[in-house]
Amino acid sequence: CRQGLPACCDNGTSGVVAEPEWGQPPAGGYGRPARLGGFAGGHAEYVRVPYADVGAFAVPESVSDERAVFAADAAPAGWYGAELGEVAPGDVVAVWGAGAVGQLTADAAVARGADRVVVVDDRDDRLRMVTGHDGVEALNHRYVDVLAELRERSGGRGPDVCVDASGALAAPGRWPVAEPDGGAALREAVHACRKGGVVVVLGARPGFVDRFPLGAFADKGLAVRAARRRGSAAIPALLERMARDELVTEHLATHRMPLERGAEGYALFRDRADGCVRVLFTP
Repeated sequence: CRQGLPACCDNGTSGVVAEPEWGQPPAGGYGRPARLGGFAGGHAEYVRVPYADVGAFAVPESVSDERAVFAADAAPAGWYGAELGEVAPGDVVAVWGAGAVGQLTADAAVARGADRVVVVDDRDDRLRMVTGHDGVEALNHRYVDVLAELRERSGGRGPDVCVDASGALAAPGRWPVAEPDGGAALREAVHACRKGGVVVVLGARPGFVDRFPLGAFADKGLAVRAARRRGSAAIPALLERMARDELVTEHLATHRMPLERGAEGYALFRDRADGCVRVLFTP
């Protein structure tokens, strides 16, 4: 906390089985299994909020609930991705994954002055949402050679910053999780990135990713930075952006359901079915 990294708290959880695989226990948070440091009640009418003196913030009156809810998770992750990548004016940025985190990473890169932002995915419905963002381009890797396209769009060098926001494959009941195919986006990001560039890994990576291209990573002199999200430190500034309409997020809630349909909503999200990007549950 003294270093401004509340998302790295050592004291928020206990008895976390992930500790042997990660070396240290993860910080606590909502929306995760108890074995990974999850707090109870993330989908309930009332919840207990640990450390509320540092982790709860007032939502401005002008910000709707549907917009503000994204300040709790997806927006901090996406904007932190651009920050970790040190996106600067004139940069070319590539983002793998057109979910909420990927789209918000693209928004943040544009806001930081990137000259070109390209989002890569295999879902046309999500990519159509991407092209609605000012200055953001879309690539469907089922139809194009992504590496060749990114070189073409970056003067032959490759993007300055490559962000893997693709998330992990669903593997219920398994720990640790090996992802022999789930690392495809990360491998492609390493190969695409220009020499001396930055590769950022965002989102849930619960276990191990095989076949990491260490040779390319070292020979190209890349920096790799990773985080699930910045945590509460970024939320006040994001809420202020939302109040000024500089950060619009409610369109990312593609489905709205009551809490009693939670299992159905999570199935849609897991399978990315029916154009689902995020499900908003209501009491």
